[in-house]
Amino acid sequence: MDKKLSGKDTLVIGLMLFALFFGAGNMIFPPSLGQAAGENVWLVVLGFLITGVGLPLLGVISIGLSGSDVQSLSNRVHPLFGWLFPIILYLAIGPLFGIPRTGTVAYEMGVTPFLPDRFVDSTVSLFVYTLVFFGITFWLSLNPSKLVDTIGKVLTPALILVLVMLSVKAFVTPMGSLQKPQEDYVEGAFFKGFLEGYLTMDTIAALVFGIVVINAVKSRGVTSQKEIAIVCTKAGLIASVGLIFVYVSLAYLGATSVSTLGYLDNGSAILASSATVLFGPFGNIVLGLAITFACLTTSVGLVSACGEYFSKILPRFSYNLIILFITLFSTIVANFGLSQIISFSVPILVTIYPLAIVLIMLTFLHSTFKGAREVYVFSITATASLSIIDGLNAANIQLGNLNEFLNLYVPFFEFGVGWVVPAVVGGFVGWIVSRVKSKPELV
Repeated sequence: MDKKLSGKDTLVIGLMLFALFFGAGNMIFPPSLGQAAGENVWLVVLGFLITGVGLPLLGVISIGLSGSDVQSLSNRVHPLFGWLFPIILYLAIGPLFGIPRTGTVAYEMGVTPFLPDRFVDSTVSLFVYTLVFFGITFWLSLNPSKLVDTIGKVLTPALILVLVMLSVKAFVTPMGSLQKPQEDYVEGAFFKGFLEGYLTMDTIAALVFGIVVINAVKSRGVTSQKEIAIVCTKAGLIASVGLIFVYVSLAYLGATSVSTLGYLDNGSAILASSATVLFGPFGNIVLGLAITFACLTTSVGLVSACGEYFSKILPRFSYNLIILFITLFSTIVANFGLSQIISFSVPILVTIYPLAIVLIMLTFLHSTFKGAREVYVFSITATASLSIIDGLNAANIQLGNLNEFLNLYVPFFEFGVGWVVPAVVGGFVGWIVSRVKSKPELV
């Protein structure tokens, strides 16, 4: 008889998944969106929830249903894509952007407010902090089999408690009323939120964390693919509920803060000032704890996932050696500073995010078109042709006449999602090609 997980175990895995997804960057973006969107905040939040919650949920479910990792899914397109795309994905959410960002944000929001002025801009204090932070990450990542218990039973409840305190206070005693939206959020507010959801990196992270959930389920003695898929779906829903609550609360906090705080430069400043207004001197302590827990849980999850993947494709190197290299490299990158990390990551994310989205959607439709490789090839190729252009635009590389042409003839290109229609058309063309090729020749 196939073993089934208890409700308690499923809840623990769901809380672990929530904590893995919810890094400090996820706390920064919603308040900024809220301030800029003003009266359009709920339209912006809707777009943000699609890429920040809905697509990550689909990503986890797709991994659970297929029972495969991201490399196996990518191989459905082409063996070369199956080798290259996962490496780019793991590097992006791992040592290049995602992992270093956890340490830098934790320092800037969890430590800087408590430092004497002479240490605020000190490179030495940042280096010492990130060295300790990633040292703890390395220690917690040494035994990935305990990842669920460590995060799901200890760190996540502490994180949720702090977040609930901040969010409930924002709703019960709002700092002000909604203001008129800023210029960029008057038209196309939904798409602005949709694109901001890219910065969470959660959709591409879902392709990584999905296999973490599968391993956690298997470690509890579950072998049935059906049961694994069910648990992945339930865990994804638990994580999604938590993310929706936090995103909606923090966006509302930002949207109602303008009359009290004015327009601030970034989400970290909004959160820090809001915490002080809502909780007084205790506010920064509450925020610092939330940031530290959020960053640490995400960092451990990413390091463990990257370590398992690269030790698989590089069998000559042990898991422990690889995570040691990842944490040391992340420490170095983190010391370039948060602004540099984000500015460098945006063009890469804008390029690869649509590919991850399309790959997830095709996984759900896999049986519908009978897994025809042509559907994957045409759809992914069409998506890449537009997402690369979006990435170049995000890097401020001027494309002149090409952008003008695409604005005229490609739907939604002006909003940064011009890849959507080509992806659908490409998939349809691929399906027609596969049908033609499968027809027997007439004699």
